[in-house]
Amino acid sequence: MLLAATAVVYFYGLGRAPLLGADEPRYAQVAREMFERGDAVTPTLGGHTWFEKPALVYWAAIVSFKLFGVAEWTARLGVALAGWLTVFLVGWIARRVEEREGAERAGWLQLAAGASAATSAGLIVFSRGVNFDVFVTMTAACALAFFFASELEPNGRRKQLLLAGFYAGMGAALLAKGLIGVVVPVGVVVVYQLLRRRWPDAWKSVFWGLFLTLGVAALWYAPVIARHGWVFVEEFFVKHHFARYLSNKYHHPQPFWFYLAIVPALMLPWSAFLAVGVAHARRWDWRGGSDDNDALGKLRFFALAWLLFPLLFFSASGSKLPGYILPALPGAALLAGERLAAFLRGEGNARALRATGALMLVLAVAGALHELKVAELSRGSIALVAAPAVVAGAYVSLLAARRRVRSVLVVVGASFLTTVLIVCCALERVAARESVRDLLRAADARGYGASPVLNLHTVERTAQFYAAGRLIYDEERGEPWKFEGAGEVLEVARQRGGTLLVIVPEEYARQLLDFRPLEVEVIGENGTVVLIAARVR
Repeated sequence: MLLAATAVVYFYGLGRAPLLGADEPRYAQVAREMFERGDAVTPTLGGHTWFEKPALVYWAAIVSFKLFGVAEWTARLGVALAGWLTVFLVGWIARRVEEREGAERAGWLQLAAGASAATSAGLIVFSRGVNFDVFVTMTAACALAFFFASELEPNGRRKQLLLAGFYAGMGAALLAKGLIGVVVPVGVVVVYQLLRRRWPDAWKSVFWGLFLTLGVAALWYAPVIARHGWVFVEEFFVKHHFARYLSNKYHHPQPFWFYLAIVPALMLPWSAFLAVGVAHARRWDWRGGSDDNDALGKLRFFALAWLLFPLLFFSASGSKLPGYILPALPGAALLAGERLAAFLRGEGNARALRATGALMLVLAVAGALHELKVAELSRGSIALVAAPAVVAGAYVSLLAARRRVRSVLVVVGASFLTTVLIVCCALERVAARESVRDLLRAADARGYGASPVLNLHTVERTAQFYAAGRLIYDEERGEPWKFEGAGEVLEVARQRGGTLLVIVPEEYARQLLDFRPLEVEVIGENGTVVLIAARVR
């Protein structure tokens, strides 16, 4: 039932909002260009090679495009599926532990860990947009789930098969986001063994496992290197791996402690249980951590390693974005889920769940007040979206101690319902100011569907998808051309003839409207930019 509810929430309304931000429209457009060319090897953007990321996300979108056509929801479908599979893998790990622990624990850990992952804010949000972070989280989780299952498996043959899944999962993770797909699983395994003070039993499999990992990864890396050689190696590995990690070349600086704040935010509403899970580590049997018969003890050490290594590794990076830490989320969900399962079994007090309810209540009220202030939504929509969290927060804060199971189900249900209501009542309207989709559709309706599109004083990334084939690029850099004045627009209009569509920030619109050599028509505005049709008088 949890997996079914998760599927409904993760897949519902994927096409309601336009493609957003700088990355989502670019990744969707790369997949579309590969799909239209019938080329599964070379990623391109605006006809220029685009070696920033590997191919797995593009392949998922290409399959979706082929089955259902090119659209926002089909571009996002593969990512939503990856998010759902991550929830499944977290629950599967918990189930393996319960099978070893015995019937008295059956069900609670699987339900609690799965619910912690499924309703975590980070996984819900990132699973609804085209990105590589969910895919590398899923593939790394797949690799680590197989590794941990091999730790619990007494049968030698099945253990080897599970280790094969570990190495194949790392190969898939290499296809999902590059070298980080190996760094995270290997780092987690190393930290896990250090915490248990054990030499890994799986070390003998490294030789053949390495070939299996490389064999899976070679499905794309071999043909792309054969086709593009050093150009690909320098762009993909040197610039977008080492330079991105070791420097602030891509302008995402954050303090070292940045992810200490981000991880609890991504784990909402279960941040209190994550804190309790980490604090509870002082009570673990650290001296007996090497006991091979203690499946729950192994899970605790493994989940802690799964949280700690990505946290330390990405905190040391010179470039930080919230999505980078997403591969730590399954480990955080297992830690929080283990404490949540203990609470459901009647162990411990209700303080963490009361804190969860209070947090939901405070965030719902704060979010509603913020939306009332910015006035982007009607009061009815704001009240409707906030209602589940307000009701659930109040209920759980008051009745958590007496209604343990019901209170947890209320939190899960409110999290899912809030997501659906945001998609229904708020997402499209709020997102409209972050995309030029509706402006370009209005221009098409006025007969400008074939007009070239250019950027004035901005680079509107969503136009790379919605104005594909018409957006004016700097051919040398392979980037959309950013024009800096009405005179440059006039020059392009004279060269090309006909009408141009100009995307310009609202504060600079008067430059075109008052420029007499151009005849202009305002198509519309979205609160951020104005779309203007311009032609030579």
